[in-house]
Amino acid sequence: MIRLLQKFEQKLLRHGLCEDGTILLGLLDDKFYWNKIDTNTSLLEKVFEELNIASILFAKPAEPYFTILNSLADEATNGFFVPQDSETRTFFHDIPVAETLDLKNIVGALKRRRSIFIKNNGIVTYGTISPEQAFVVYSSVCFSSYVKFFSDILSNPTNWQKKEFAINEATRYLNFLTTCTRNVKLQKGPLHARSDILSAIVDAGKATVQCRLVDSYFGNISYFDGTSIYISQTASSLDELTGCIDECPIDGSSCTGITASSEFTAHREIFLHTQRRAVLHGHPKFSVIMSMQCPLRPCELEGDCHRRCPHKRFIENVPIVPGEIGTGKYGLCQTLPPVLKNSHGAIVYGHGVFTTGENDFADAFKQLADIEIMCVQRYIETIKANDSQKS
Repeated sequence: MIRLLQKFEQKLLRHGLCEDGTILLGLLDDKFYWNKIDTNTSLLEKVFEELNIASILFAKPAEPYFTILNSLADEATNGFFVPQDSETRTFFHDIPVAETLDLKNIVGALKRRRSIFIKNNGIVTYGTISPEQAFVVYSSVCFSSYVKFFSDILSNPTNWQKKEFAINEATRYLNFLTTCTRNVKLQKGPLHARSDILSAIVDAGKATVQCRLVDSYFGNISYFDGTSIYISQTASSLDELTGCIDECPIDGSSCTGITASSEFTAHREIFLHTQRRAVLHGHPKFSVIMSMQCPLRPCELEGDCHRRCPHKRFIENVPIVPGEIGTGKYGLCQTLPPVLKNSHGAIVYGHGVFTTGENDFADAFKQLADIEIMCVQRYIETIKANDSQKS
């Protein structure tokens, strides 16, 4: 049990979500197990008694997340704030905040939502089965809060201190991203042997996580060999894909598509429309942020534009499309394939980026990184342009 707790403690550190020594992670099995001795374990054990949970996580986010969350908490209305990205709409709805770390605040929030941010302390979240669920929610809260904070600055650029903070953080992230992606070397295609395809998917997934182009497990990845689509399983972590890749014959003769990524249908339609071999989907922060900046607001579809915006929008030459997970009228399987015929990448409004490679993931990864780098640069330029127009 202790090794399981240590695994997710290390993942939080590797992802840059926490600093060493700030993580308290507990698991209930035959008894309580904790990753360390801490004065808050007795309080959190009472949370276990109040809720039907198997694990709990209380940790102080690393910077810039800690400053961002405290800023959003200061501006929260009715005890919560509401990011507008896809993950929040799908999984959270809103993020509760509280002034103090006490049992009533934690239990009250976790009965209603999957996490709570305690001002000047940290995030509390849980898993009903394993610590992985707590890690996923924690990671997603950091991501959604980051997107909201930076999006709000673009929408209302009046706070000089926030703008300076945003420019400094965006520049730091840009430097990290440029260095990290430059050092990635992925296998060249076309790939024919099953073993080569699987290893290429595993390597591309690890690189996407390593360069922080996806949060928690929300990305997905696939390769088409002409007869079958090899795709990451739903809820699988992109940096742990060994044994978590499904082979789905294109003729539908196998049911492995049931456990495949929830965006399997979108991947299949992209392959059928484009004749390309590789698809990579990540959630890079600034691509999501910039996709949500629309000069056409207000409009009659505001609030539902992430599903069915009728306007053609671009960031430079990269199309922005609406769409939702699934196969319905507004599903990504309907909105993505047509635009990817003429482009190797597209941004889904508030959701993330899909890129393709002719024969391998080297091209798809480069496209993903290039789009995110372009969006960071565009963000910085926009903030500075807003300042120059006012001066």
